[in-house]
This record gives sequence, structure tokens and C-alpha cells, in this order.
Amino acid sequence: MKHTPTISAEFEDYLKQNDMTLSQFAEYSGVHQRTLSNWITQHRPISVQQLDRITVAMDLPEGYFYDLYIENYIIDLSPNFRRIEPLLYRCAELDKLDAIRRMIGHIMDNPLYASRLFDVAEALFEQGRHAAALPLYENVAEVEKYQHSERLAICQYRIFSIQVGDDQSRNLKAATLFEPFVERLDEIDQLDALKDLANVFRSLRLWDRLDVIARKMRVRAEIQYTLEHQQKKRKPAEIEKRLSRPLFVYITYSDLLCASVYEAKGDYEQALQYTYAYTNLDWVKETDEDTLHWIKQFQDWAEGNTYVYKLLSGEVSLLPYYLDYICTSSETSEKEMIAKLMNVVIAANQFQLDVNDIFLRFERQINSFAQQQASTDMYTQRVVPDQYARFGYELAYYYLHRGMYSDGFKHLLCSLENSNTLNNVTCFKNCLGLFVHFKTYAVPEIKAGFYNFIEKVWLENGKKNGSIDCRN
Repeated sequence: MKHTPTISAEFEDYLKQNDMTLSQFAEYSGVHQRTLSNWITQHRPISVQQLDRITVAMDLPEGYFYDLYIENYIIDLSPNFRRIEPLLYRCAELDKLDAIRRMIGHIMDNPLYASRLFDVAEALFEQGRHAAALPLYENVAEVEKYQHSERLAICQYRIFSIQVGDDQSRNLKAATLFEPFVERLDEIDQLDALKDLANVFRSLRLWDRLDVIARKMRVRAEIQYTLEHQQKKRKPAEIEKRLSRPLFVYITYSDLLCASVYEAKGDYEQALQYTYAYTNLDWVKETDEDTLHWIKQFQDWAEGNTYVYKLLSGEVSLLPYYLDYICTSSETSEKEMIAKLMNVVIAANQFQLDVNDIFLRFERQINSFAQQQASTDMYTQRVVPDQYARFGYELAYYYLHRGMYSDGFKHLLCSLENSNTLNNVTCFKNCLGLFVHFKTYAVPEIKAGFYNFIEKVWLENGKKNGSIDCRN
């Protein structure tokens, strides 16, 4: 039988080695002597706060004894949430995720703990400690998977939000698993959930699924807007404080998303009709500062997208006006600048336009477009990186077809790397095809860089999937 060491035994060894009395240690650590005595002689559990003070006094790293504490006072004794809860928070602070999983795995046989674990998970999520909150949500969801509760739906929403990241295949899996739970959420919470799902499907270019989600969001948002302003069943503040955007945004954003669906299908006339729908927002009743900000934002997007859809329809004479819009738009951040410039490149590739002078005009932005900023917003987190990968491909296509091979291959390799990071298979394939088509014009250094990158991707993929080829 394996003997489990105890914290108290290590503590006693420390006292002997340092020739220190309980009284001296109590004064030094701030833990009462009686508490220390009862801990050693009567084996009474100590609190996490007391353990932290003892650890500091023994000049040991924070959380040094947490694994033993779990063994001694959580696994070996009947679970006590008064000890477990503070330890969960401390482990989250110190990124001790394995310790969190051990505790959860031990206590989840008791479904009565699900409610309290959910509360801890929500608090950690609010603090931004998403990695620590994830196993809590997963275990609560597992316990309640047959109960069809709203809490289960919230857990699935949080899991989806946490798991969305750089890997598009993983994002698709997360969105697919979460989608059936949306309608179990509260009618207000559904709006942000649908918005986040829409942004993931948009980044994945799954236009049919995006279309369905966008229309659902519009219907639900219109119902809530009617309830708020006509039936007066709720005060506006009760809704607004629960949403990440003003309520009207979910209506207008659905129109913007539907426009993007028709854009992807090449139906620019229909895309324009949806764009006109969010051009005039006189129907919005609110006049607060946040609402006015979003109205201005949508009107700015509407102006730009109107130019884009007409430009892509063949009205290339509008290009100078679109460029003036880009330069004068007050809402053009660095990330928005890339999206707008990409429209220029797409039009140039589609209609064989010479836009070299435009590239010179925006040289700084183009050269720095790969420097992305971290964000927790689902649009910035998912849609913008996808646009960066596509922008690199469009630039490469433009330069290579015009015989500007140095610039073309530079942007092609950049897009290839971004596509691989995102696991964007479509863009990755496009980049491979473009390289093969123009490989004759690649200098040896470019070819070497390309083949080294492809070999690296092959090896990483083999390692990731457990299929490394060990043959010589």
C-alpha cells in the first residue's frame, strides 16, 4: 500500500531542521499557535488561506502544497466545499489547471455540487480566467446533460466561447456542438449567442449556415425590440445591461450578415438591398451615446459596402470615390483598413485593374497588416484573422499575375502561414495552387522557404495526429 505523505509531516520536519518552536513559527507566519497545534496533533484540516501563510513562512513557492492538500483534505476526507471553493480560486490564479481537474473529478459524483461549481465557473469567466473555468463548465454540463436546463445551455455557450481560437476546424466543431443549445438559453442571451455563432460561421465562410443564424437573430431581436417599446413589459435597462450591444444592433447586424452572404454568392444587387436596410436607421428610438455611436458605425459600413457591391458589380469608375471614403472615414481602424483595401484588390483581380499607385498610397498599412492585436470580441478574434489570410492571397494573386514576383511570393508565403495557423483549408489550397502555377518564377531562396514550410506543416500535422512516419 502506497503511503501518502502529509503536509503536517513536512511541516514538522521543517521545524526540526530549523530548530524552531510552534510559538516562533506562529508569530512569524501569522497563523495562531493553537491552530498549528490542532493541525499537527489532532489532524484537523487547515484552510487554504492558512496554508498559504504557512507556505510563505517556509519560504516555498506559492501553491507548493496544493497537490498534497488535495490528497490530504479533499480526496482522503469527505468533500467539503468550504475548503474546495477557495482552493479552486487560488489554483485558477496560479494556473494550476491539473489541480482543478483533480478536485472536480473527485467531487462530481455528487450532483449537488454542480450548482456551486457553476457559480465558481461564472465568477472565473467574469475575471477572464477562461482556461480555469473551462473544466468546471465541462463537468457541470456532463452532470446535467440529460436535464435540458438553461444552466446546461449557459455552460455550452461558455465552452463554445472559450474554445473558439486560431484553429478553424476546431471552431467548426465547437460551433456545431453549441448550436443545438442556443434555443435553451434565455431569450435575451440568445441574441449574443447567435451573434457569436454568426461570426464563427462567417469566418468559416459557411454561408448557408450563416444565413440561417442571421435570420434567426433578426426575428428574435425584432420581438425583443417590440416588447421593449410597445408593450413596456421590461425596462430598457433590464435588457441592455445583459447584452454586449444595444438591442437594435442585432437587427441591423443581421442585415449586414445577410448582405455578406449574397456578396459571397456574387449576387451584389441583393447584397445592396440588405445594405440599404441598415443605411436608414430613423426607426431606432434610443438616443443615448452608445446607440448614437453604433448608428454612426452602421451608416459608415453602409456607405462603404454600397461602394464595394457596386464596384464588384463592375462599376469600376467608383474606385476613386471608394478610396476617398477609406481615407475620410472616421471609423477606419487598422483592422477595418485591411478589409477595405482587400475589396480594392479583389476588384483589381476581377476586372484586371492597375492599382499599383493605390498600393503605394497605403504602403504602410499593407506592410504592417500581419501584426494583429489580441481580442476577446468574437468578430475581431475570428473574422479579422481570416480577412488577413485572404488579403495576403489576393495581394499575391495581383502581384504574381502582373509579373511582380518578389512582392507576390512574399505575400503568398505570408498568407500560407496565416492559413495554416487558422487551419483555413480553402485558403491554404488556394495558396498552394497559386505557388504551383507560378513556381517557375520563384528564385531558389523562395522555393527553399516554401518547401521547408510545407515539410514543417507535414511534420507538425503528423505529430498532432499521432501519425509521425518513423521510417527512414
